[in-house]
Amino acid sequence: MSTDSLPKIGFVGVGLMGSGMAHNLIKKGYSLSVVSHQRRGAIDALLADGAQEAHTPAEIAARCDIVFLCLPSSREVEAVVTDQNGLLETAKPGMIIVDSSTADPESTLSLYEQCKQRAVRFADAPLGGTPTQANDGTLAALVGADSDVFEIIEPICKAWAMQVLWLGPVSTGHKMKLLNNFLSLTYGALFAEALAIAGKSGISVKVFDSVIRGGRMDCGFYQTFMQYVMAGDKEAHKFTLANAHKDISCLNGMAKTFGVETQIGVAVESLYSYALNRDAGSEFVPALANLIAEKNAVE
Repeated sequence: MSTDSLPKIGFVGVGLMGSGMAHNLIKKGYSLSVVSHQRRGAIDALLADGAQEAHTPAEIAARCDIVFLCLPSSREVEAVVTDQNGLLETAKPGMIIVDSSTADPESTLSLYEQCKQRAVRFADAPLGGTPTQANDGTLAALVGADSDVFEIIEPICKAWAMQVLWLGPVSTGHKMKLLNNFLSLTYGALFAEALAIAGKSGISVKVFDSVIRGGRMDCGFYQTFMQYVMAGDKEAHKFTLANAHKDISCLNGMAKTFGVETQIGVAVESLYSYALNRDAGSEFVPALANLIAEKNAVE
């Protein structure tokens, strides 16, 4: 397929994950337009790579066939889609919006219906992976979409994803992403508390790690978490405590919607709430270990 026949792609949200995704779309030959972003360095790098800049989502929608979103939360997604100068203001019938944010499934379904009324198609494709994997084009995409929409977006998602998984109808991707993050963020809370108990009882971080690493309780999340704890590598696990709190809150909200009591979810949310109350929201998740240690007077 020649690049002239490829759909024109828009991208809103070129942060830690989005910038890598956007660069990979350009590498695969897609014409890409990006919305101005506070990370000016990311925009300038994309422009140097061949992207075009737009100043509003409406400007993006007017020139693109498919628009990817990679934003902090449903609040920003709703604003980009529905506000004045939003995507729906100028979207052509048939345009597809793909939300790769980690978002509230109820909001996703509402946006799907609002878009449908304007003959615009909406899908969710949240991400599995890290900023490094976004740069390498090896993320996983967890897609919730109508089947005909999935057929269109699957090859495009493969520009930045090694795995593109169709999980079911719209919002299924966002539900599964929240479940995935529930597991990982619970690991983070467990590791932080376990390390505090270890330290208080006289077991060093080094001894703790010598037992866990390589055993059944080891995993990729543990390794990046402990790379921060043991080596002070703040680049190892780049996911903020503020985003962690947002995601676990959304998970508990989803559970409540379906009548599921979440004792563990509530407990985990309280730990991340503690981090926010300590003004640590901009720090990355492994910093929770320091906060819990300090709270318990552990060196």
